[in-house]
Amino acid sequence: MNDMYTTAINTQKATIQWMDMLADNLTNVYSPGYRENKATFKTFLGGAVIDHNIKNFGQGKSTPGTSNENLFFEGTGFFVLRNPEGSVSYTRLGDFTFDSEGVYRAPNGATVQGYILNDKGEIMSGTKSISADLYEETALKGGAMSIPTTNIKLWIDPNNGKFLGKYDEYEIKNDGTIYGKADGGNRSVPLYKIATANFHNPSGLYEVKDGLFVETEDSGKPVVGRGEIRSGLLEQSNIDFKNNMADYQQAKVQMELVNALIKTNKDLLQSAMEMATQ
Repeated sequence: MNDMYTTAINTQKATIQWMDMLADNLTNVYSPGYRENKATFKTFLGGAVIDHNIKNFGQGKSTPGTSNENLFFEGTGFFVLRNPEGSVSYTRLGDFTFDSEGVYRAPNGATVQGYILNDKGEIMSGTKSISADLYEETALKGGAMSIPTTNIKLWIDPNNGKFLGKYDEYEIKNDGTIYGKADGGNRSVPLYKIATANFHNPSGLYEVKDGLFVETEDSGKPVVGRGEIRSGLLEQSNIDFKNNMADYQQAKVQMELVNALIKTNKDLLQSAMEMATQ
């Protein structure tokens, strides 16, 4: 059985990790798209240790973006990105913009993924269309999202300055559909549907960079995300400032108690050694 000193040292280490996690949360209270870290503990004869570092994927509040190109996802799931090397990643932060070639991108250069639509607003898979009912049914049943996605591109024709050569402007609706608009807004044509994905176990995703995740065996395969997309907004961090401050104060008290216990054990050990040498 471990002695009191070993128990205190192990608990001190876990407390330091907990405080670092809470400090990271508090530092990112105003970081758009940041996901709160939560710690779970387990105890054993040798003290307390952090069992899991869990990401909180709960909804964050909206905040105005820098342009209508930015997106806020109100619901469960993630935006789908394709990196330059072809791999897929997922994010809640919709700070997207169209580049000089009209390609919809995240700040890291990854392309925002979507589905090509026909003039009826149906998703196209090759030469076949997929009805909205089938798309919704796939989401409700939690089936694998096997419909191929594509890069979203609204290039501007240099000859007339119009999007795709014939649309004066574009609009992103709440269902994630991007419309091309012409004739002073009297004609509106569906062009793309922004792809969203969700997972049966989002906590199993691996965070490769801040706010950027990839699937793992624990997360399972992606299914269709559920929610609304709002243009011109971004998602704030989902950190509960009050609760994190309360936890940090509790961690400080725990650290003071552990440090006092370690000091007491050191003092007792020192006294025992001095008595042994007399």
